[in-house]
Amino acid sequence: MDCQQLGARSWWLELENRRMPTVVKKLDAGAYQLKDQVVAINRVTKVVKGGKNLSFAALVVVGDPSAAVVGYGSGKAKEVPQAIRKGIESAKKNLLRVNLTQTSIPHAVLGRFGSGMVLLKPAPEGTGVIAGGAVRAIMTSVGIQNVLTKSIGTTNPHNVIKATFDALRKLKNKEVVAGMRGKAAEEL
Repeated sequence: MDCQQLGARSWWLELENRRMPTVVKKLDAGAYQLKDQVVAINRVTKVVKGGKNLSFAALVVVGDPSAAVVGYGSGKAKEVPQAIRKGIESAKKNLLRVNLTQTSIPHAVLGRFGSGMVLLKPAPEGTGVIAGGAVRAIMTSVGIQNVLTKSIGTTNPHNVIKATFDALRKLKNKEVVAGMRGKAAEEL
């Protein structure tokens, strides 16, 4: 093998390593006192040879405000209660721990998914949750009491929730940022 082929191979391996997803330890839903909140229920009609099939899709958020844990899930069934139950089960498998300060978030962050963007900004004590619809459900479920949010682009609740989760994943606490910069947390 000449060195040009070797260089191409190492470039390919580097590209593959970059694509490899990081393994994240799943959070056990039984360890938390999760409260569920239905964000959206959608009636779906499928036209078949014998007529129309009616079913329901539910988008659900679960969270434990005391542990700063939140998750979302979608369930589909012929009846609304079964769709909600399936959504809750799906949300419990998709939990995320969020880095928070006392009652707000540590810094401003922008989450993106599809054509939707969600901006989250920390707010002083007493501001409350300034958010609409799907974002408000997530903020109250995770236990954030003071935050300013803006949903930009799409109004589709699925994409708004995924953009909000992208923003929450990007939140870092002071110790992590200090460690990345090679400084002590007090120096920041």
